[in-house]
Amino acid sequence: MKNTYLTQAGYDKLKAELEDLKSNGRSEVAKAIAEAREKGDLSENAEYDAAKDAQGMLEMKINELEKILMNAKILDETQIDTSQVVLLTKVKIKNLKVGKVFEYKIVSESEADLKAGKISVSSPIGEGLLGKKVGEIAKIVTPAGELDFEVLDISVD
Repeated sequence: MKNTYLTQAGYDKLKAELEDLKSNGRSEVAKAIAEAREKGDLSENAEYDAAKDAQGMLEMKINELEKILMNAKILDETQIDTSQVVLLTKVKIKNLKVGKVFEYKIVSESEADLKAGKISVSSPIGEGLLGKKVGEIAKIVTPAGELDFEVLDISVD
């Protein structure tokens, strides 16, 4: 499995989510299975089947989070080079077609949140901006077609 690069806050958030799933999530699923079991014949019990499916999904999510955390590398934002776009830099870009300016922070997939201005390093825009310097044009192929962005500024929070 490849490494996942996270901020300390991102790591802490995933760890808290994992602990919640292990404690509260597992107890809720066990309770749902027990309640469904009390309703009689398990061979025709849709509630029991649904509760067992929910248990399987929960365990998959727990396993996925454990793998991410096990392979996580925590990055120190104070040590980031801002001479080019890299993970955890904040980049101000201008869409040359429409003249609109955007500002995004390049983050790992698990920390991506477009509403908060955080885009995944593995998204088309994230990948297209990596390695670019201020003044360079990034030609990025998106589902909406090819877009040209000029890198206006690179910084760290």
